[in-house]
Amino acid sequence: MTRRHLPGILAMAAIVLASNILVQFLFGQWLTWGAFTYPLAFLVTDVMNRLYGAPAARCVVFAGFVVGVICSLIGTQIMLEGDGYTFPAVTLRVAIGSGLAFLTAQLMDVAIFDRLRDGAWWRAPLASTLVGSSLDTAIFFSIAFSGALSFLEPGNDVSWAAEPLPLLGIGPMVPLWVSLGTADWLVKLSLAIIALVPFRMIVSKALSARVPA
Repeated sequence: MTRRHLPGILAMAAIVLASNILVQFLFGQWLTWGAFTYPLAFLVTDVMNRLYGAPAARCVVFAGFVVGVICSLIGTQIMLEGDGYTFPAVTLRVAIGSGLAFLTAQLMDVAIFDRLRDGAWWRAPLASTLVGSSLDTAIFFSIAFSGALSFLEPGNDVSWAAEPLPLLGIGPMVPLWVSLGTADWLVKLSLAIIALVPFRMIVSKALSARVPA
């Protein structure tokens, strides 16, 4: 790690920290505010990958992972009350799902970006973010809420997440957690496209600053 990696590390840490806080606040029926900040982690990873290469991007990813683990550990010690029950703000399944999803998806993002880096400027960030985001959503929601994985934390009752409801309120009947995951995935896909604009601007400015006057 060098000083040039520090802005990326700080940005990633801030995004992970903010997302862990904002995930506690609902946005509509299917989302939390954290759904809008977390995808920015892919933007940070891709910018670092473009400017400094895959090793620097992986360094930033591991820094974000460490921050996420710390947030999860703190969350497991914060007890909340509701409906006559006391429960941790972050359950073991959520902690495992969050950490595994982040690390797997981000490292996949780095690998795909590096493979496509010599193509059109938009291809690497778009493809890597779309694949990474999809992987992130699938891993997290499956581990955190799928009834098939209840053995990970037998004492954590997630039967509420299996309640059959129309997909996003309008589609076929699916477990609630599938609608939650689908809404999260759609936000990630939308932001992957929008993020191409700041990606282009940040990279162009950084590269032009390297050119001697």
